[in-house]
Formats: sequence, structure tokens, C-alpha cells
Amino acid sequence: MAHKWGLAVDLDRCDGCGACVTACHAENNIPTVGEMQAARGRAMHWIRVERYWEGEFPDVRLKFRPVMCQQCDSAPCEPVCPTYASHHTADGLNAQIYNRCIGTRYCANACPYNVRFFDFFNPAWDKPLQLQLNPDVSVREVGVMEKCTFCSQRILASEIQARAEKREVREGEIKPACAQACPAKAIVFGDMNDPESEVSRLSESPRGSRLLEDLGTRPNVNYLQRLTEA
Repeated sequence: MAHKWGLAVDLDRCDGCGACVTACHAENNIPTVGEMQAARGRAMHWIRVERYWEGEFPDVRLKFRPVMCQQCDSAPCEPVCPTYASHHTADGLNAQIYNRCIGTRYCANACPYNVRFFDFFNPAWDKPLQLQLNPDVSVREVGVMEKCTFCSQRILASEIQARAEKREVREGEIKPACAQACPAKAIVFGDMNDPESEVSRLSESPRGSRLLEDLGTRPNVNYLQRLTEA
């Protein structure tokens, strides 16, 4: 059976700690751009934690929402790419081929989630951070678009190991960096085509909703709305 990878994010558990953001930076060789470039709108985070204030003072509540590439089934970024750098994979991921990208940024303009980023400069890290780069992930060069891949390098490594052992990928065997680092276990990753997987069960929750689903992008990230009044 073909896989279809997806995420479920329980907003009732997320406390906005930012561990997912830090883990994503370390796992995927994402550089920091500095205060000046961030002020110009060039900050780069494959995942961000949005904050929402609800209510009126003094009865206000703070809510958090981790936002990453939604890996849409009808991704608006794909048909606008003139070089087919942005494309859909057989296992339901919206992939980016860096050496095809010519930096038109059409995909970023088409994406309603603001989760695609343009490399304005060649990446650089202050010492000793250059020593922690992940050898399994390419370092992107200036002039290309990049975004969340659901840690495709981890998916591929687990699939190769499973084939070598002549078995299927086990439930819970693959964890993107954000899911692994989350101390509250708010992020769950798995195969949406497996009805017994945790992510499949969570996607059927009555608390579930998808970000901007009215746009018809058919995202594969399901958000479970909060129940508590914290």
C-alpha cells in the first residue's frame, strides 16, 4: 500500500515553547539571517509558532499554532513553477528540487500559508555552528526556494531500512524533527493511508480542522482545536 504522509497537531497540548523551531533549524541546516535581514522580511523558518490573543483584558487567553508546509494535495505552488522544481511525490509530499529552481518566487506568491522562503544569500553560520550541519540534508545555495519537507531524509532512511529488512515501515518509526523535539507530544506524524495509525485516528477527531481549507488546497496537516480555557 502506498504511503500518504501527514501531520496532526494538538493545539490543546502546544504551549508555544519553540522546541520544534529549534529542532527544525538544526535538522535541516537552516541558517539564521541576522536582525537586519529579519527586519526586511527575510527571516527563514521552515516552521513557526503563531500566537493568538483571544478575549478582552483582563479575560484574555493566549493560543499557539505551529505552522509548517501543509503538503497540500492541490498545492497552488506546484502549477506555477516554470521548471517543475515544486512537484508532488507519490507519497503525498510537496517536494522541492533545488537544482531545478531558478528563483522566480512564483510558488511563494501562490502559497497562502507563507511557508516558502527564498535564499537571498549563500548560507553562513557563526562558529562553531557550522560543525553541527546535518550531512543527510543538502545546504541550499543563493537564489532558490526552500521549505518544510516533513524531514524527507528521515522518511527515506526508514524506507530504505524497511526494504533491507523486507518489511513495511512500522507505525511511529518515522518522526520529523519537530515531532521528536516536542516535549508535549503535540505533533504526530504518520501514514494517512493506514486507518490504524495514530495520525489517521486524530484526523477523524471532531476537534479537527485544516488551515484555510476553504481555499481548496486540501492540506495534509490537521489541527485539533483547544478544549481548555487556559
